[in-house]
Amino acid sequence: MPKHKALSEAFIPELPNYYKGKVRENYDLADGRRVIIATDRISAFDRILASIPLKGHVLTQTARFQFEQTKDICPNHVIEYPDPNVLVCRKLTILPVEIVVRGYLAGTTGTSILTLYKTGRREMYGFTLPDGMQDNEKLPVPIITPTSKAFDGGHDEPLTADEILNQKLLSEEQWKTITTYALKLFARGQEIAASRGLILADTKYEFGTDAEGNIVLADEIHTPDSSRYWFADSYEPGKRPVSFDKDFVRNWVVERCDPYKDDIPAIPEDVIDATTQVYIQAYEKITDRKFEAGDPSVDPLERIRSNLAKYFQR
Repeated sequence: MPKHKALSEAFIPELPNYYKGKVRENYDLADGRRVIIATDRISAFDRILASIPLKGHVLTQTARFQFEQTKDICPNHVIEYPDPNVLVCRKLTILPVEIVVRGYLAGTTGTSILTLYKTGRREMYGFTLPDGMQDNEKLPVPIITPTSKAFDGGHDEPLTADEILNQKLLSEEQWKTITTYALKLFARGQEIAASRGLILADTKYEFGTDAEGNIVLADEIHTPDSSRYWFADSYEPGKRPVSFDKDFVRNWVVERCDPYKDDIPAIPEDVIDATTQVYIQAYEKITDRKFEAGDPSVDPLERIRSNLAKYFQR
């Protein structure tokens, strides 16, 4: 059975104003639209580890499903999807605050509430949590835990609402609008997840402003990369619920080298294939739709070039 070729690069010289991100490649058109191509690159430890066939396709189409399910709540940047890996959207000015909504005491990063809670912190992000909570316990109500959005490789830092307003990162009206949108989006995401036998434990949102100053949802929404999903039938406070385990590649690398210092060894095909299957499983579980991978004999970059030909500069 033929395998799909990974989309490792997506440089298309006929498109203008090229910018290469960690996993996405972007082109800004003269009329204010942006073309975003999701490659199959997988990033961790501040570097690219490998390319996972169909990963960009899965994430683009999962976000597409979720944008469609939430467009009545707030405006988003979507214009059209000319290809399974491609979003054409409105170019926005991204706001300097990343919004993370959490429904459970969970997380592993330095800014997560579980990590901070385990150090003895009870006051964080402007909220006070009670003593005696268990790992992964449901919070009384979902909370917003904003961080500074680090550009140019910096590190995100926790923020409170007062700090955001005092530092003039956002206006009071912008903060009110964003938090209202975020909590409504999260509630809708949890509702959709529950109908699929999943728990949406937490997620992150990115907002920007358009030319008129309106706040618009950007980036992606409720994908397995931007969100923590658990299988509902595995959930029990104090224990680690079953989730979409996409960390085959990350775990394989950590077991064999220091990924921050050493060269990354060649990653076996079975590890790559297993990761592809998890992404497909996530798409089908989250959307309740069958994943259509397309013809594996078609080179993904050539397909994308063909589907984007109408955007080429003449």
